Amino acid sequence: MRRGLLGGTFDPPHLAHLIAGEAAYRALALDEVTFIPAGAPWQKADREVSDAEDRWEMARRAVAGVEYFRADDREVRRDGWSYTIDTIAEFAQDEIVLIMGADAAAGLPAWHRAEEVMTRASVAVMPRPGVDRGAVEATGASVHWLDVVPLAVSGTLLRARCRAGLSIRFYVPEPVHRYVIDRGLYGHQA
Repeated sequence: MRRGLLGGTFDPPHLAHLIAGEAAYRALALDEVTFIPAGAPWQKADREVSDAEDRWEMARRAVAGVEYFRADDREVRRDGWSYTIDTIAEFAQDEIVLIMGADAAAGLPAWHRAEEVMTRASVAVMPRPGVDRGAVEATGASVHWLDVVPLAVSGTLLRARCRAGLSIRFYVPEPVHRYVIDRGLYGHQA
């Protein structure tokens, strides 16, 4: 199977995640795009992250109804830090394409067992405002740039909007928006 892996904190999952998954699915003839929330994201060890179960549930709701999208909770169930290389190893029978924003792709060399990650998977990259393509190309990864409009939406922005009393409706899929409101996540009625 040719599988796209779109991992992340998903705090919350937003439309840029879905757009990146859709663009990679179509451009790279993927069989499936698997959305994998990090249970314990090592890259966010220095900041507060919402409960893994909430992030898993939001990811599940975000992709519901799209037959080639699937949410997977393996990293939420895994003990310890969530490392991409461990997840890639669990999909050893598949051809893996990692799907990520240019900001994450530029940081690939700092990832746990980065060389192995870049050897075992190609990378589909969504442009992000303010991130130079050269920084991504310099990683040495096999990169495919997704043909999408760069979006400035991020989980950080959405959480800040909630804290400021602003709506995140239409930045996130409606089932995610409803979940955020029902659970009172991010300190405001989103």
